[in-house]
Amino acid sequence: MLQSYKKELKQRVFLLLICVNLVIFCCLFRTFVISKLQNQIKMTVNQRIEALREVMKREHLAAFIFPSTDPHQGEYVPDHWKGREFISGFNGSAGTAVVTLTSAALWTDSRYFIAAEEQLRGTEFQLMKLKMPGTPTIAEWIGKECGAGAEVAVDGTVNSASFVKELIADLRQQGGITLRTNLDPLAQIWKDRPAIPENTVEIYPMKYAGESCSEKIARIRKALREKHADGMLMSALDDIAWTLNLRGTDVHCNPVFVSYLLISSNSVTLYINKVKLTPQVEAYLESEGIAVAPYEDVTKGLKDYFEYNILLDPNEVNYTLYKQVTREIVEAESPVKRMKTIKNPTEIAGFRSAMLKDGIAMVKFLCWLKPAVEAGGQTEITVSDKLESLRAEQPLYRDISFDTISGYQAHGAIVHYEATPDTDVPLKPEGFLLLDSGAQYLDGTTDITRTIALGPLTEEQKRVYTLVLKGHIQIELCKFPSGASGTQLDILARQALWREGLNFMHGTGHGVGTYLNVHEGPHQIRMEYKPAPFVAGMTVTDEPGIYLEGKFGVRIENTLLVTPFKETQFGQFLQFESLTLCPIDTTPIVKELLLQEEIDWLNQYHQNVLATLSPHLDDEEKEWLKAACAEI
Repeated sequence: MLQSYKKELKQRVFLLLICVNLVIFCCLFRTFVISKLQNQIKMTVNQRIEALREVMKREHLAAFIFPSTDPHQGEYVPDHWKGREFISGFNGSAGTAVVTLTSAALWTDSRYFIAAEEQLRGTEFQLMKLKMPGTPTIAEWIGKECGAGAEVAVDGTVNSASFVKELIADLRQQGGITLRTNLDPLAQIWKDRPAIPENTVEIYPMKYAGESCSEKIARIRKALREKHADGMLMSALDDIAWTLNLRGTDVHCNPVFVSYLLISSNSVTLYINKVKLTPQVEAYLESEGIAVAPYEDVTKGLKDYFEYNILLDPNEVNYTLYKQVTREIVEAESPVKRMKTIKNPTEIAGFRSAMLKDGIAMVKFLCWLKPAVEAGGQTEITVSDKLESLRAEQPLYRDISFDTISGYQAHGAIVHYEATPDTDVPLKPEGFLLLDSGAQYLDGTTDITRTIALGPLTEEQKRVYTLVLKGHIQIELCKFPSGASGTQLDILARQALWREGLNFMHGTGHGVGTYLNVHEGPHQIRMEYKPAPFVAGMTVTDEPGIYLEGKFGVRIENTLLVTPFKETQFGQFLQFESLTLCPIDTTPIVKELLLQEEIDWLNQYHQNVLATLSPHLDDEEKEWLKAACAEI
């Protein structure tokens, strides 16, 4: 019997060794395949650079500049216009690539330093870190690489008028370098270039919009008269969607559609590919007095424009269209930008409804998360998918509002990290998961970040988490005069961090659209000067963070509504109200670091979350939420 047991034991050990070796082999094979694919991608980028250089040589160009934008200066763009990503391999939402006959460089901001460095590895591209000491401007670098008297080029259709005019002046200072604006080399070298989207447009119902298209156009015309302008060309896709009470699916996560809108004193013309318009939408536009013309005819429309002058926002209208105008140009910010940031009562009610649905989904997710991680088998991608599925169960859900950032431990330090099958890692019952996510509901757009302790934390993690939370709460507590800008408030989010020698390089907050783009301006909370004033009815995020490369990241974000506070002899004062309904993890908090007013705010916020969400949860979820919202 003992011999039989020994024999069986040997067999089990043998099988175990086979399994272990098989796992090791699979891991090595996976690493080999990934490495090979990455090398192939880098080769493709370098091959594209060489193809570009052949075009540059024929055109006698010393350099070509690729922005991250499209003809409408969008932050997120349809695949057809992702030229910078095509030529460099870098897929972040912000950046500029420059290729000379002998070198290449890419400029991007701190959100993407880590990701860009990885994606550019193995290519000719040198990473240029914006706003960091020693980083040259694009013009300075071109001047050094190409020398005086060189000719460089951009595609004028995808660069704003303001960028091109500034670039012309800057290049002139670099030894008289000249700029050409009428070449798109991608038309020659991008053989499988995606087509411009032809997705259908849909009407955005009045019960969510709260103001008719004709009422909005009347307000726009009034604003134009105040600027002494007879009409305007509207180029920003979210402005067009808001004005016309239409939505689309041409841009990932952003419910907009490719088009232009030309407004004169007595006519409005939508330039759009007509295959995008259903009979219902055509009838709606006709009823609102909106003429329709082909998308590509916008140039002709500008040439035929009959009014004395026209308002163009040089930061939104591309240079090619800007140069087509034959009338006097009034250069000014589009009045629509500020109009759509101030939500009407219907839109505010929609935001509250969307935040309620989002809070329910978030609580269901958080209730599930830790037991699922402890059970094993969860990764950054699987938990992201789980959250998306819970949101999709909510009424009026349409899509995510941006690609979810699900960063575990060191990945949380990559500000705009997006897990892929190559980078996905398993979650363990320890450390931090940084989860930045949002949804598009028909009645509102959400954006929320929670940093979640999955288990034991280091003292450093707890301290950093608490300092970030202090900054978040100080913004929430702020009272300020109407007309103050976000730059004046930004210090509140950073002062506790600065005292510890810590800082974050991204903005503290951005506007949020009404079933529109999750990033909406011009108002922001950030260190850089942004003069756009806050007024009641605006939405803005509050999202300070700290990112320790190779260790972890912490960010805490709510979406806020600007509301009246009180009026005194010094004028109207405003405050923030949290629209987001989701508990903030209290387990990492070092309570001794919090002021009493910060503790009081957190407890009161959690009481509101508990009271608002509990009626919509089952018994298990209610108990979880009650514990998560317990006073500290």
